[in-house]
Amino acid sequence: MTGHFFEGAEKLLEIWFVTSENESGKATTHNDLRNIPRDLIEDVLSLVNCKVLTYAQSATTDTYVLSESSMFVFQTHFILKTCGETTLLHAVQPMLDLARDYCGLDIVDQIFYSRRKFLRPELQKAPHTSFEHEVAYLDSIFEGGSAYVLGRTNVDCWYLYTLDRTCVSKKSDQTLEIIMTDLDPEKMKIFYQEYTSSAAEATKKAGIDKLFPNAKIFDYLFDPCGYSMNGLLPDGHYFTIHITPEPDFSYVSFETNVSYSQYQELIRKILQMFNPGKFTTTIFGGTAATSLDGQRKLFHFSDYGRVDHQIVCLVDHDLIYSYYKKHPS
Repeated sequence: MTGHFFEGAEKLLEIWFVTSENESGKATTHNDLRNIPRDLIEDVLSLVNCKVLTYAQSATTDTYVLSESSMFVFQTHFILKTCGETTLLHAVQPMLDLARDYCGLDIVDQIFYSRRKFLRPELQKAPHTSFEHEVAYLDSIFEGGSAYVLGRTNVDCWYLYTLDRTCVSKKSDQTLEIIMTDLDPEKMKIFYQEYTSSAAEATKKAGIDKLFPNAKIFDYLFDPCGYSMNGLLPDGHYFTIHITPEPDFSYVSFETNVSYSQYQELIRKILQMFNPGKFTTTIFGGTAATSLDGQRKLFHFSDYGRVDHQIVCLVDHDLIYSYYKKHPS
């Protein structure tokens, strides 16, 4: 493969903290990651090789749209999602230090690092040249790490690193991620400046603004193409979409922590919006969350056939992984 290429697949890092300042580990007003000065967050992002494009706050969340994807900062956890050739894991130790020094959040309660298989892993920088190298890097920082591979390693697969431990703070979070490839070129035209004059126009043309009508949307349309958005909803909920529209390596990701008893209708809306040739869904739920039993059955989408479906029961979380491919026309 020669010529222009961009790796749309994101590396996704989520770290949850507690404090040793009290026996329960429960955070106080002082124990808040949003107390970290913004310029120090930007210093960490420079280590990852990305920069802030837009920044906004709500009562519960700081949100950053980045030159390569997104960051969300909550009271006791953060989410950092970066694409391209970024070195996301270089953010881990600096963020642990900042959480300790500025927030008194000195104990990592849980970490999740995940990504799909890269199209061109040889272009990645250390430690992202292989999942084995990423695991070794994380193992050098954390004790008790567990690494998983879901899906078919010779086709599309998805990697996960987490800690094999019971969390101090029981989590009621639930997260859906949809990873899409082989996108419909007509749908992708919206995300070229040749056809769309602004990020707001792209958001409306695609119907993204209708997914969660009460969301505050922060969006960005890249030159000559590409799109990123973060959406903030009440009570610490969010959704985020990132689009690499070029036909040779098209990629779209959607993620939200809005809980549904059944995700099928939301997934169907996303599929209609982007019309991928292939897609993966991952549904994560803490054991304190609404039961994922309703998500365990196979979802059926008329244009797609299920290739893989796996359920993993972790110590404090359940994970459901599914991979679908469009039927031949």
